[in-house]
Amino acid sequence: MRKKLLLSMAMILAIASSLFAQGNGIGGITEATNMVTSYFEPGTKLIYAIGAVVGLIGGVKVYGKFSSGDPDTSKTAASWFGACIFLIVAATILRSFFL
Repeated sequence: MRKKLLLSMAMILAIASSLFAQGNGIGGITEATNMVTSYFEPGTKLIYAIGAVVGLIGGVKVYGKFSSGDPDTSKTAASWFGACIFLIVAATILRSFFL
């Protein structure tokens, strides 16, 4: 008898919780979408700033290698320049893709 009572209470609890969970969730999805899209503008500006800092650091590194006469200067310049271009293009593509 006690098992039946416990089982029936569990079923009533499950039914009651499903009744309170009704709704299509459109409001929550819309709010989440608005929240995520509001982060893209500061995020892209942050990535542009990081790209500028990487460019400055790369310029100093390449200048140091060029001044010391290192034969590996062109490869270093290409890699730093590629990193800066990648950051800028990635930020632009992400912004245009998601907004």
